[in-house]
Amino acid sequence: MAADHLLLPVQCEYYALEGIAGMLDTVERVRASLRGDLHVLGLLLTMADQRTNLSQQVEANVRHHFGELVFRTVIPRTVRLAEAPSHGLPIFDYAPTSSGAVAYAALAEEVIDRVSQA
Repeated sequence: MAADHLLLPVQCEYYALEGIAGMLDTVERVRASLRGDLHVLGLLLTMADQRTNLSQQVEANVRHHFGELVFRTVIPRTVRLAEAPSHGLPIFDYAPTSSGAVAYAALAEEVIDRVSQA
């Protein structure tokens, strides 16, 4: 109820594909009954491992079905991203030059662009 925009994370795994439809249906129900101005800012592909066919196929399917709604930035599955919370640090402090930190910085720029255009 407090949000104007939603960013929907999509893990690059098979069952995540099934969850997208359910989540978008929930967004539509909220929009219809409680918050007509609720806007899906985008779908964010997360925990992607480009070495696996599954990750690549999930990304291709999501981009095919949702097009421009999918953020260009993809958040990779990395050890540094997994370690940062156990050290009580954000990725930008724990491993600022890691691929995960670089991806989140790119996402921040994309989010700013999309919000300013919405």
